[in-house]
Amino acid sequence: MKTLIKNGLVIDPANRVQSRLNLLLDGGKVAAVTSGEPAADQVVDATGKIVSPGFIDIHMHEDPVGPDGKLVKTEDTAIFNCMLRMGVTTAIAGQCGLNQYDPGAYLDLIDRDGAAVNVGMLAGHAFFRERAGHMDKYTPVTEAELAAMETDLARALEQGCLGISYGIRYVPGIDRRELERTAALCRKQDKMIAAHIRSDAGEVLDAAREFLDVGDALGLSTQVSHIGSMAGFGQMEEFLALVDRRRMNGMRVSCDCYPYYAFSTTLGSATYDPGWMERYHCGYDVVELCEGKYKGQRCTKEIFDEVRRDNPGCMTVCYVMQDQDVDMAFRHPNVMLGSDGIMNCGQGHPRASGSFLRLLAKFARPGKLSLFDAVNRMTAMPAEKLGLTKKGRLNVGADADVVVFDLDKVEDLATFQNPTLPGRGIDYVWIGGRLAARDCRIIEGDLGRSVRK
Repeated sequence: MKTLIKNGLVIDPANRVQSRLNLLLDGGKVAAVTSGEPAADQVVDATGKIVSPGFIDIHMHEDPVGPDGKLVKTEDTAIFNCMLRMGVTTAIAGQCGLNQYDPGAYLDLIDRDGAAVNVGMLAGHAFFRERAGHMDKYTPVTEAELAAMETDLARALEQGCLGISYGIRYVPGIDRRELERTAALCRKQDKMIAAHIRSDAGEVLDAAREFLDVGDALGLSTQVSHIGSMAGFGQMEEFLALVDRRRMNGMRVSCDCYPYYAFSTTLGSATYDPGWMERYHCGYDVVELCEGKYKGQRCTKEIFDEVRRDNPGCMTVCYVMQDQDVDMAFRHPNVMLGSDGIMNCGQGHPRASGSFLRLLAKFARPGKLSLFDAVNRMTAMPAEKLGLTKKGRLNVGADADVVVFDLDKVEDLATFQNPTLPGRGIDYVWIGGRLAARDCRIIEGDLGRSVRK
């Protein structure tokens, strides 16, 4: 079916375009970009609206696979559904070293059953570390375990994973030998490495150097994940200068960030190991619990100790980041938007449902960023980083993943108490030329396919 989108302001940073143009979608591709009105089966009048490439989330955490071997697609709480409702058409999962399922097999499931959005995967280092039999996150792997990891990670890359992700914070036992030998597997096909680095706040610069040194030594494209929750405690300017120095010396390094001033992780993670309050200069009350009998409550020492002992997988939100540091990150030309969205049965952080809407509503609309710049961080920048030559752009021949939105109305409505609440202002979302969502509601939720490299 041919679809004509007419009279909208087309913003396509990949092609340096910002003009009122008409788009014809046909056969899953952009078939024409014109001032005319070619014949079409469906015509959408986008007068007063923005027409942009479908948003690309370069950092999120995928839905689980159920015991029936199928992707969990709970209508209101599945994270891929949350992605689609806020205009995301391609999501890059398997982040922070974590996979819900074998990532190569996960891509096959996406192609077999479809998903709400297109899905690319990184091979999670921690997932394959445990598969090799090493369950103690605080100790180094043996030579035999490392060899097994190398074999399995190489296979995942051959199956189309876009690179390898690390959660160095969550696996403190990883050393330079393990990091470098696994990362080196990406050199064959020039794939990327991404990491939640070892530490944050006052320790963030040393943690960044540890990871960047490996990427630099191997000549790899390198991504530092969610820098707001790593350097957003007064270190952002110095952290960005460190990354800039590496780029000026030839390193392919970039960063992502989400537009919120609180982070989220499980209470049992190494983030909350002893010393965390000293690192953040805070008390227990900065931690809000997202699940269980204390849902919505701030911690006391007694609640913290009880839940960390009895329910370490409990999702939390930690209110310690500095607003000015997050805003500084988004003013930097090398920082793209990554939601770091994660859901646990519908519980988690509103970034999973609101990040892309929030960047438009809280940064672009009031003028903290130009609209062109905001769209760039959500489309062309991640596409270029990932080497996706047909996504994140609207030229003829590009994949027909398209978003139409109203900048005056766009709003993120998800909250820490209701993190899956859909927003508003996203009028249309097409995936492969087919209408996937309208008015932040899903029309067809299985159009997404795997994105491989």
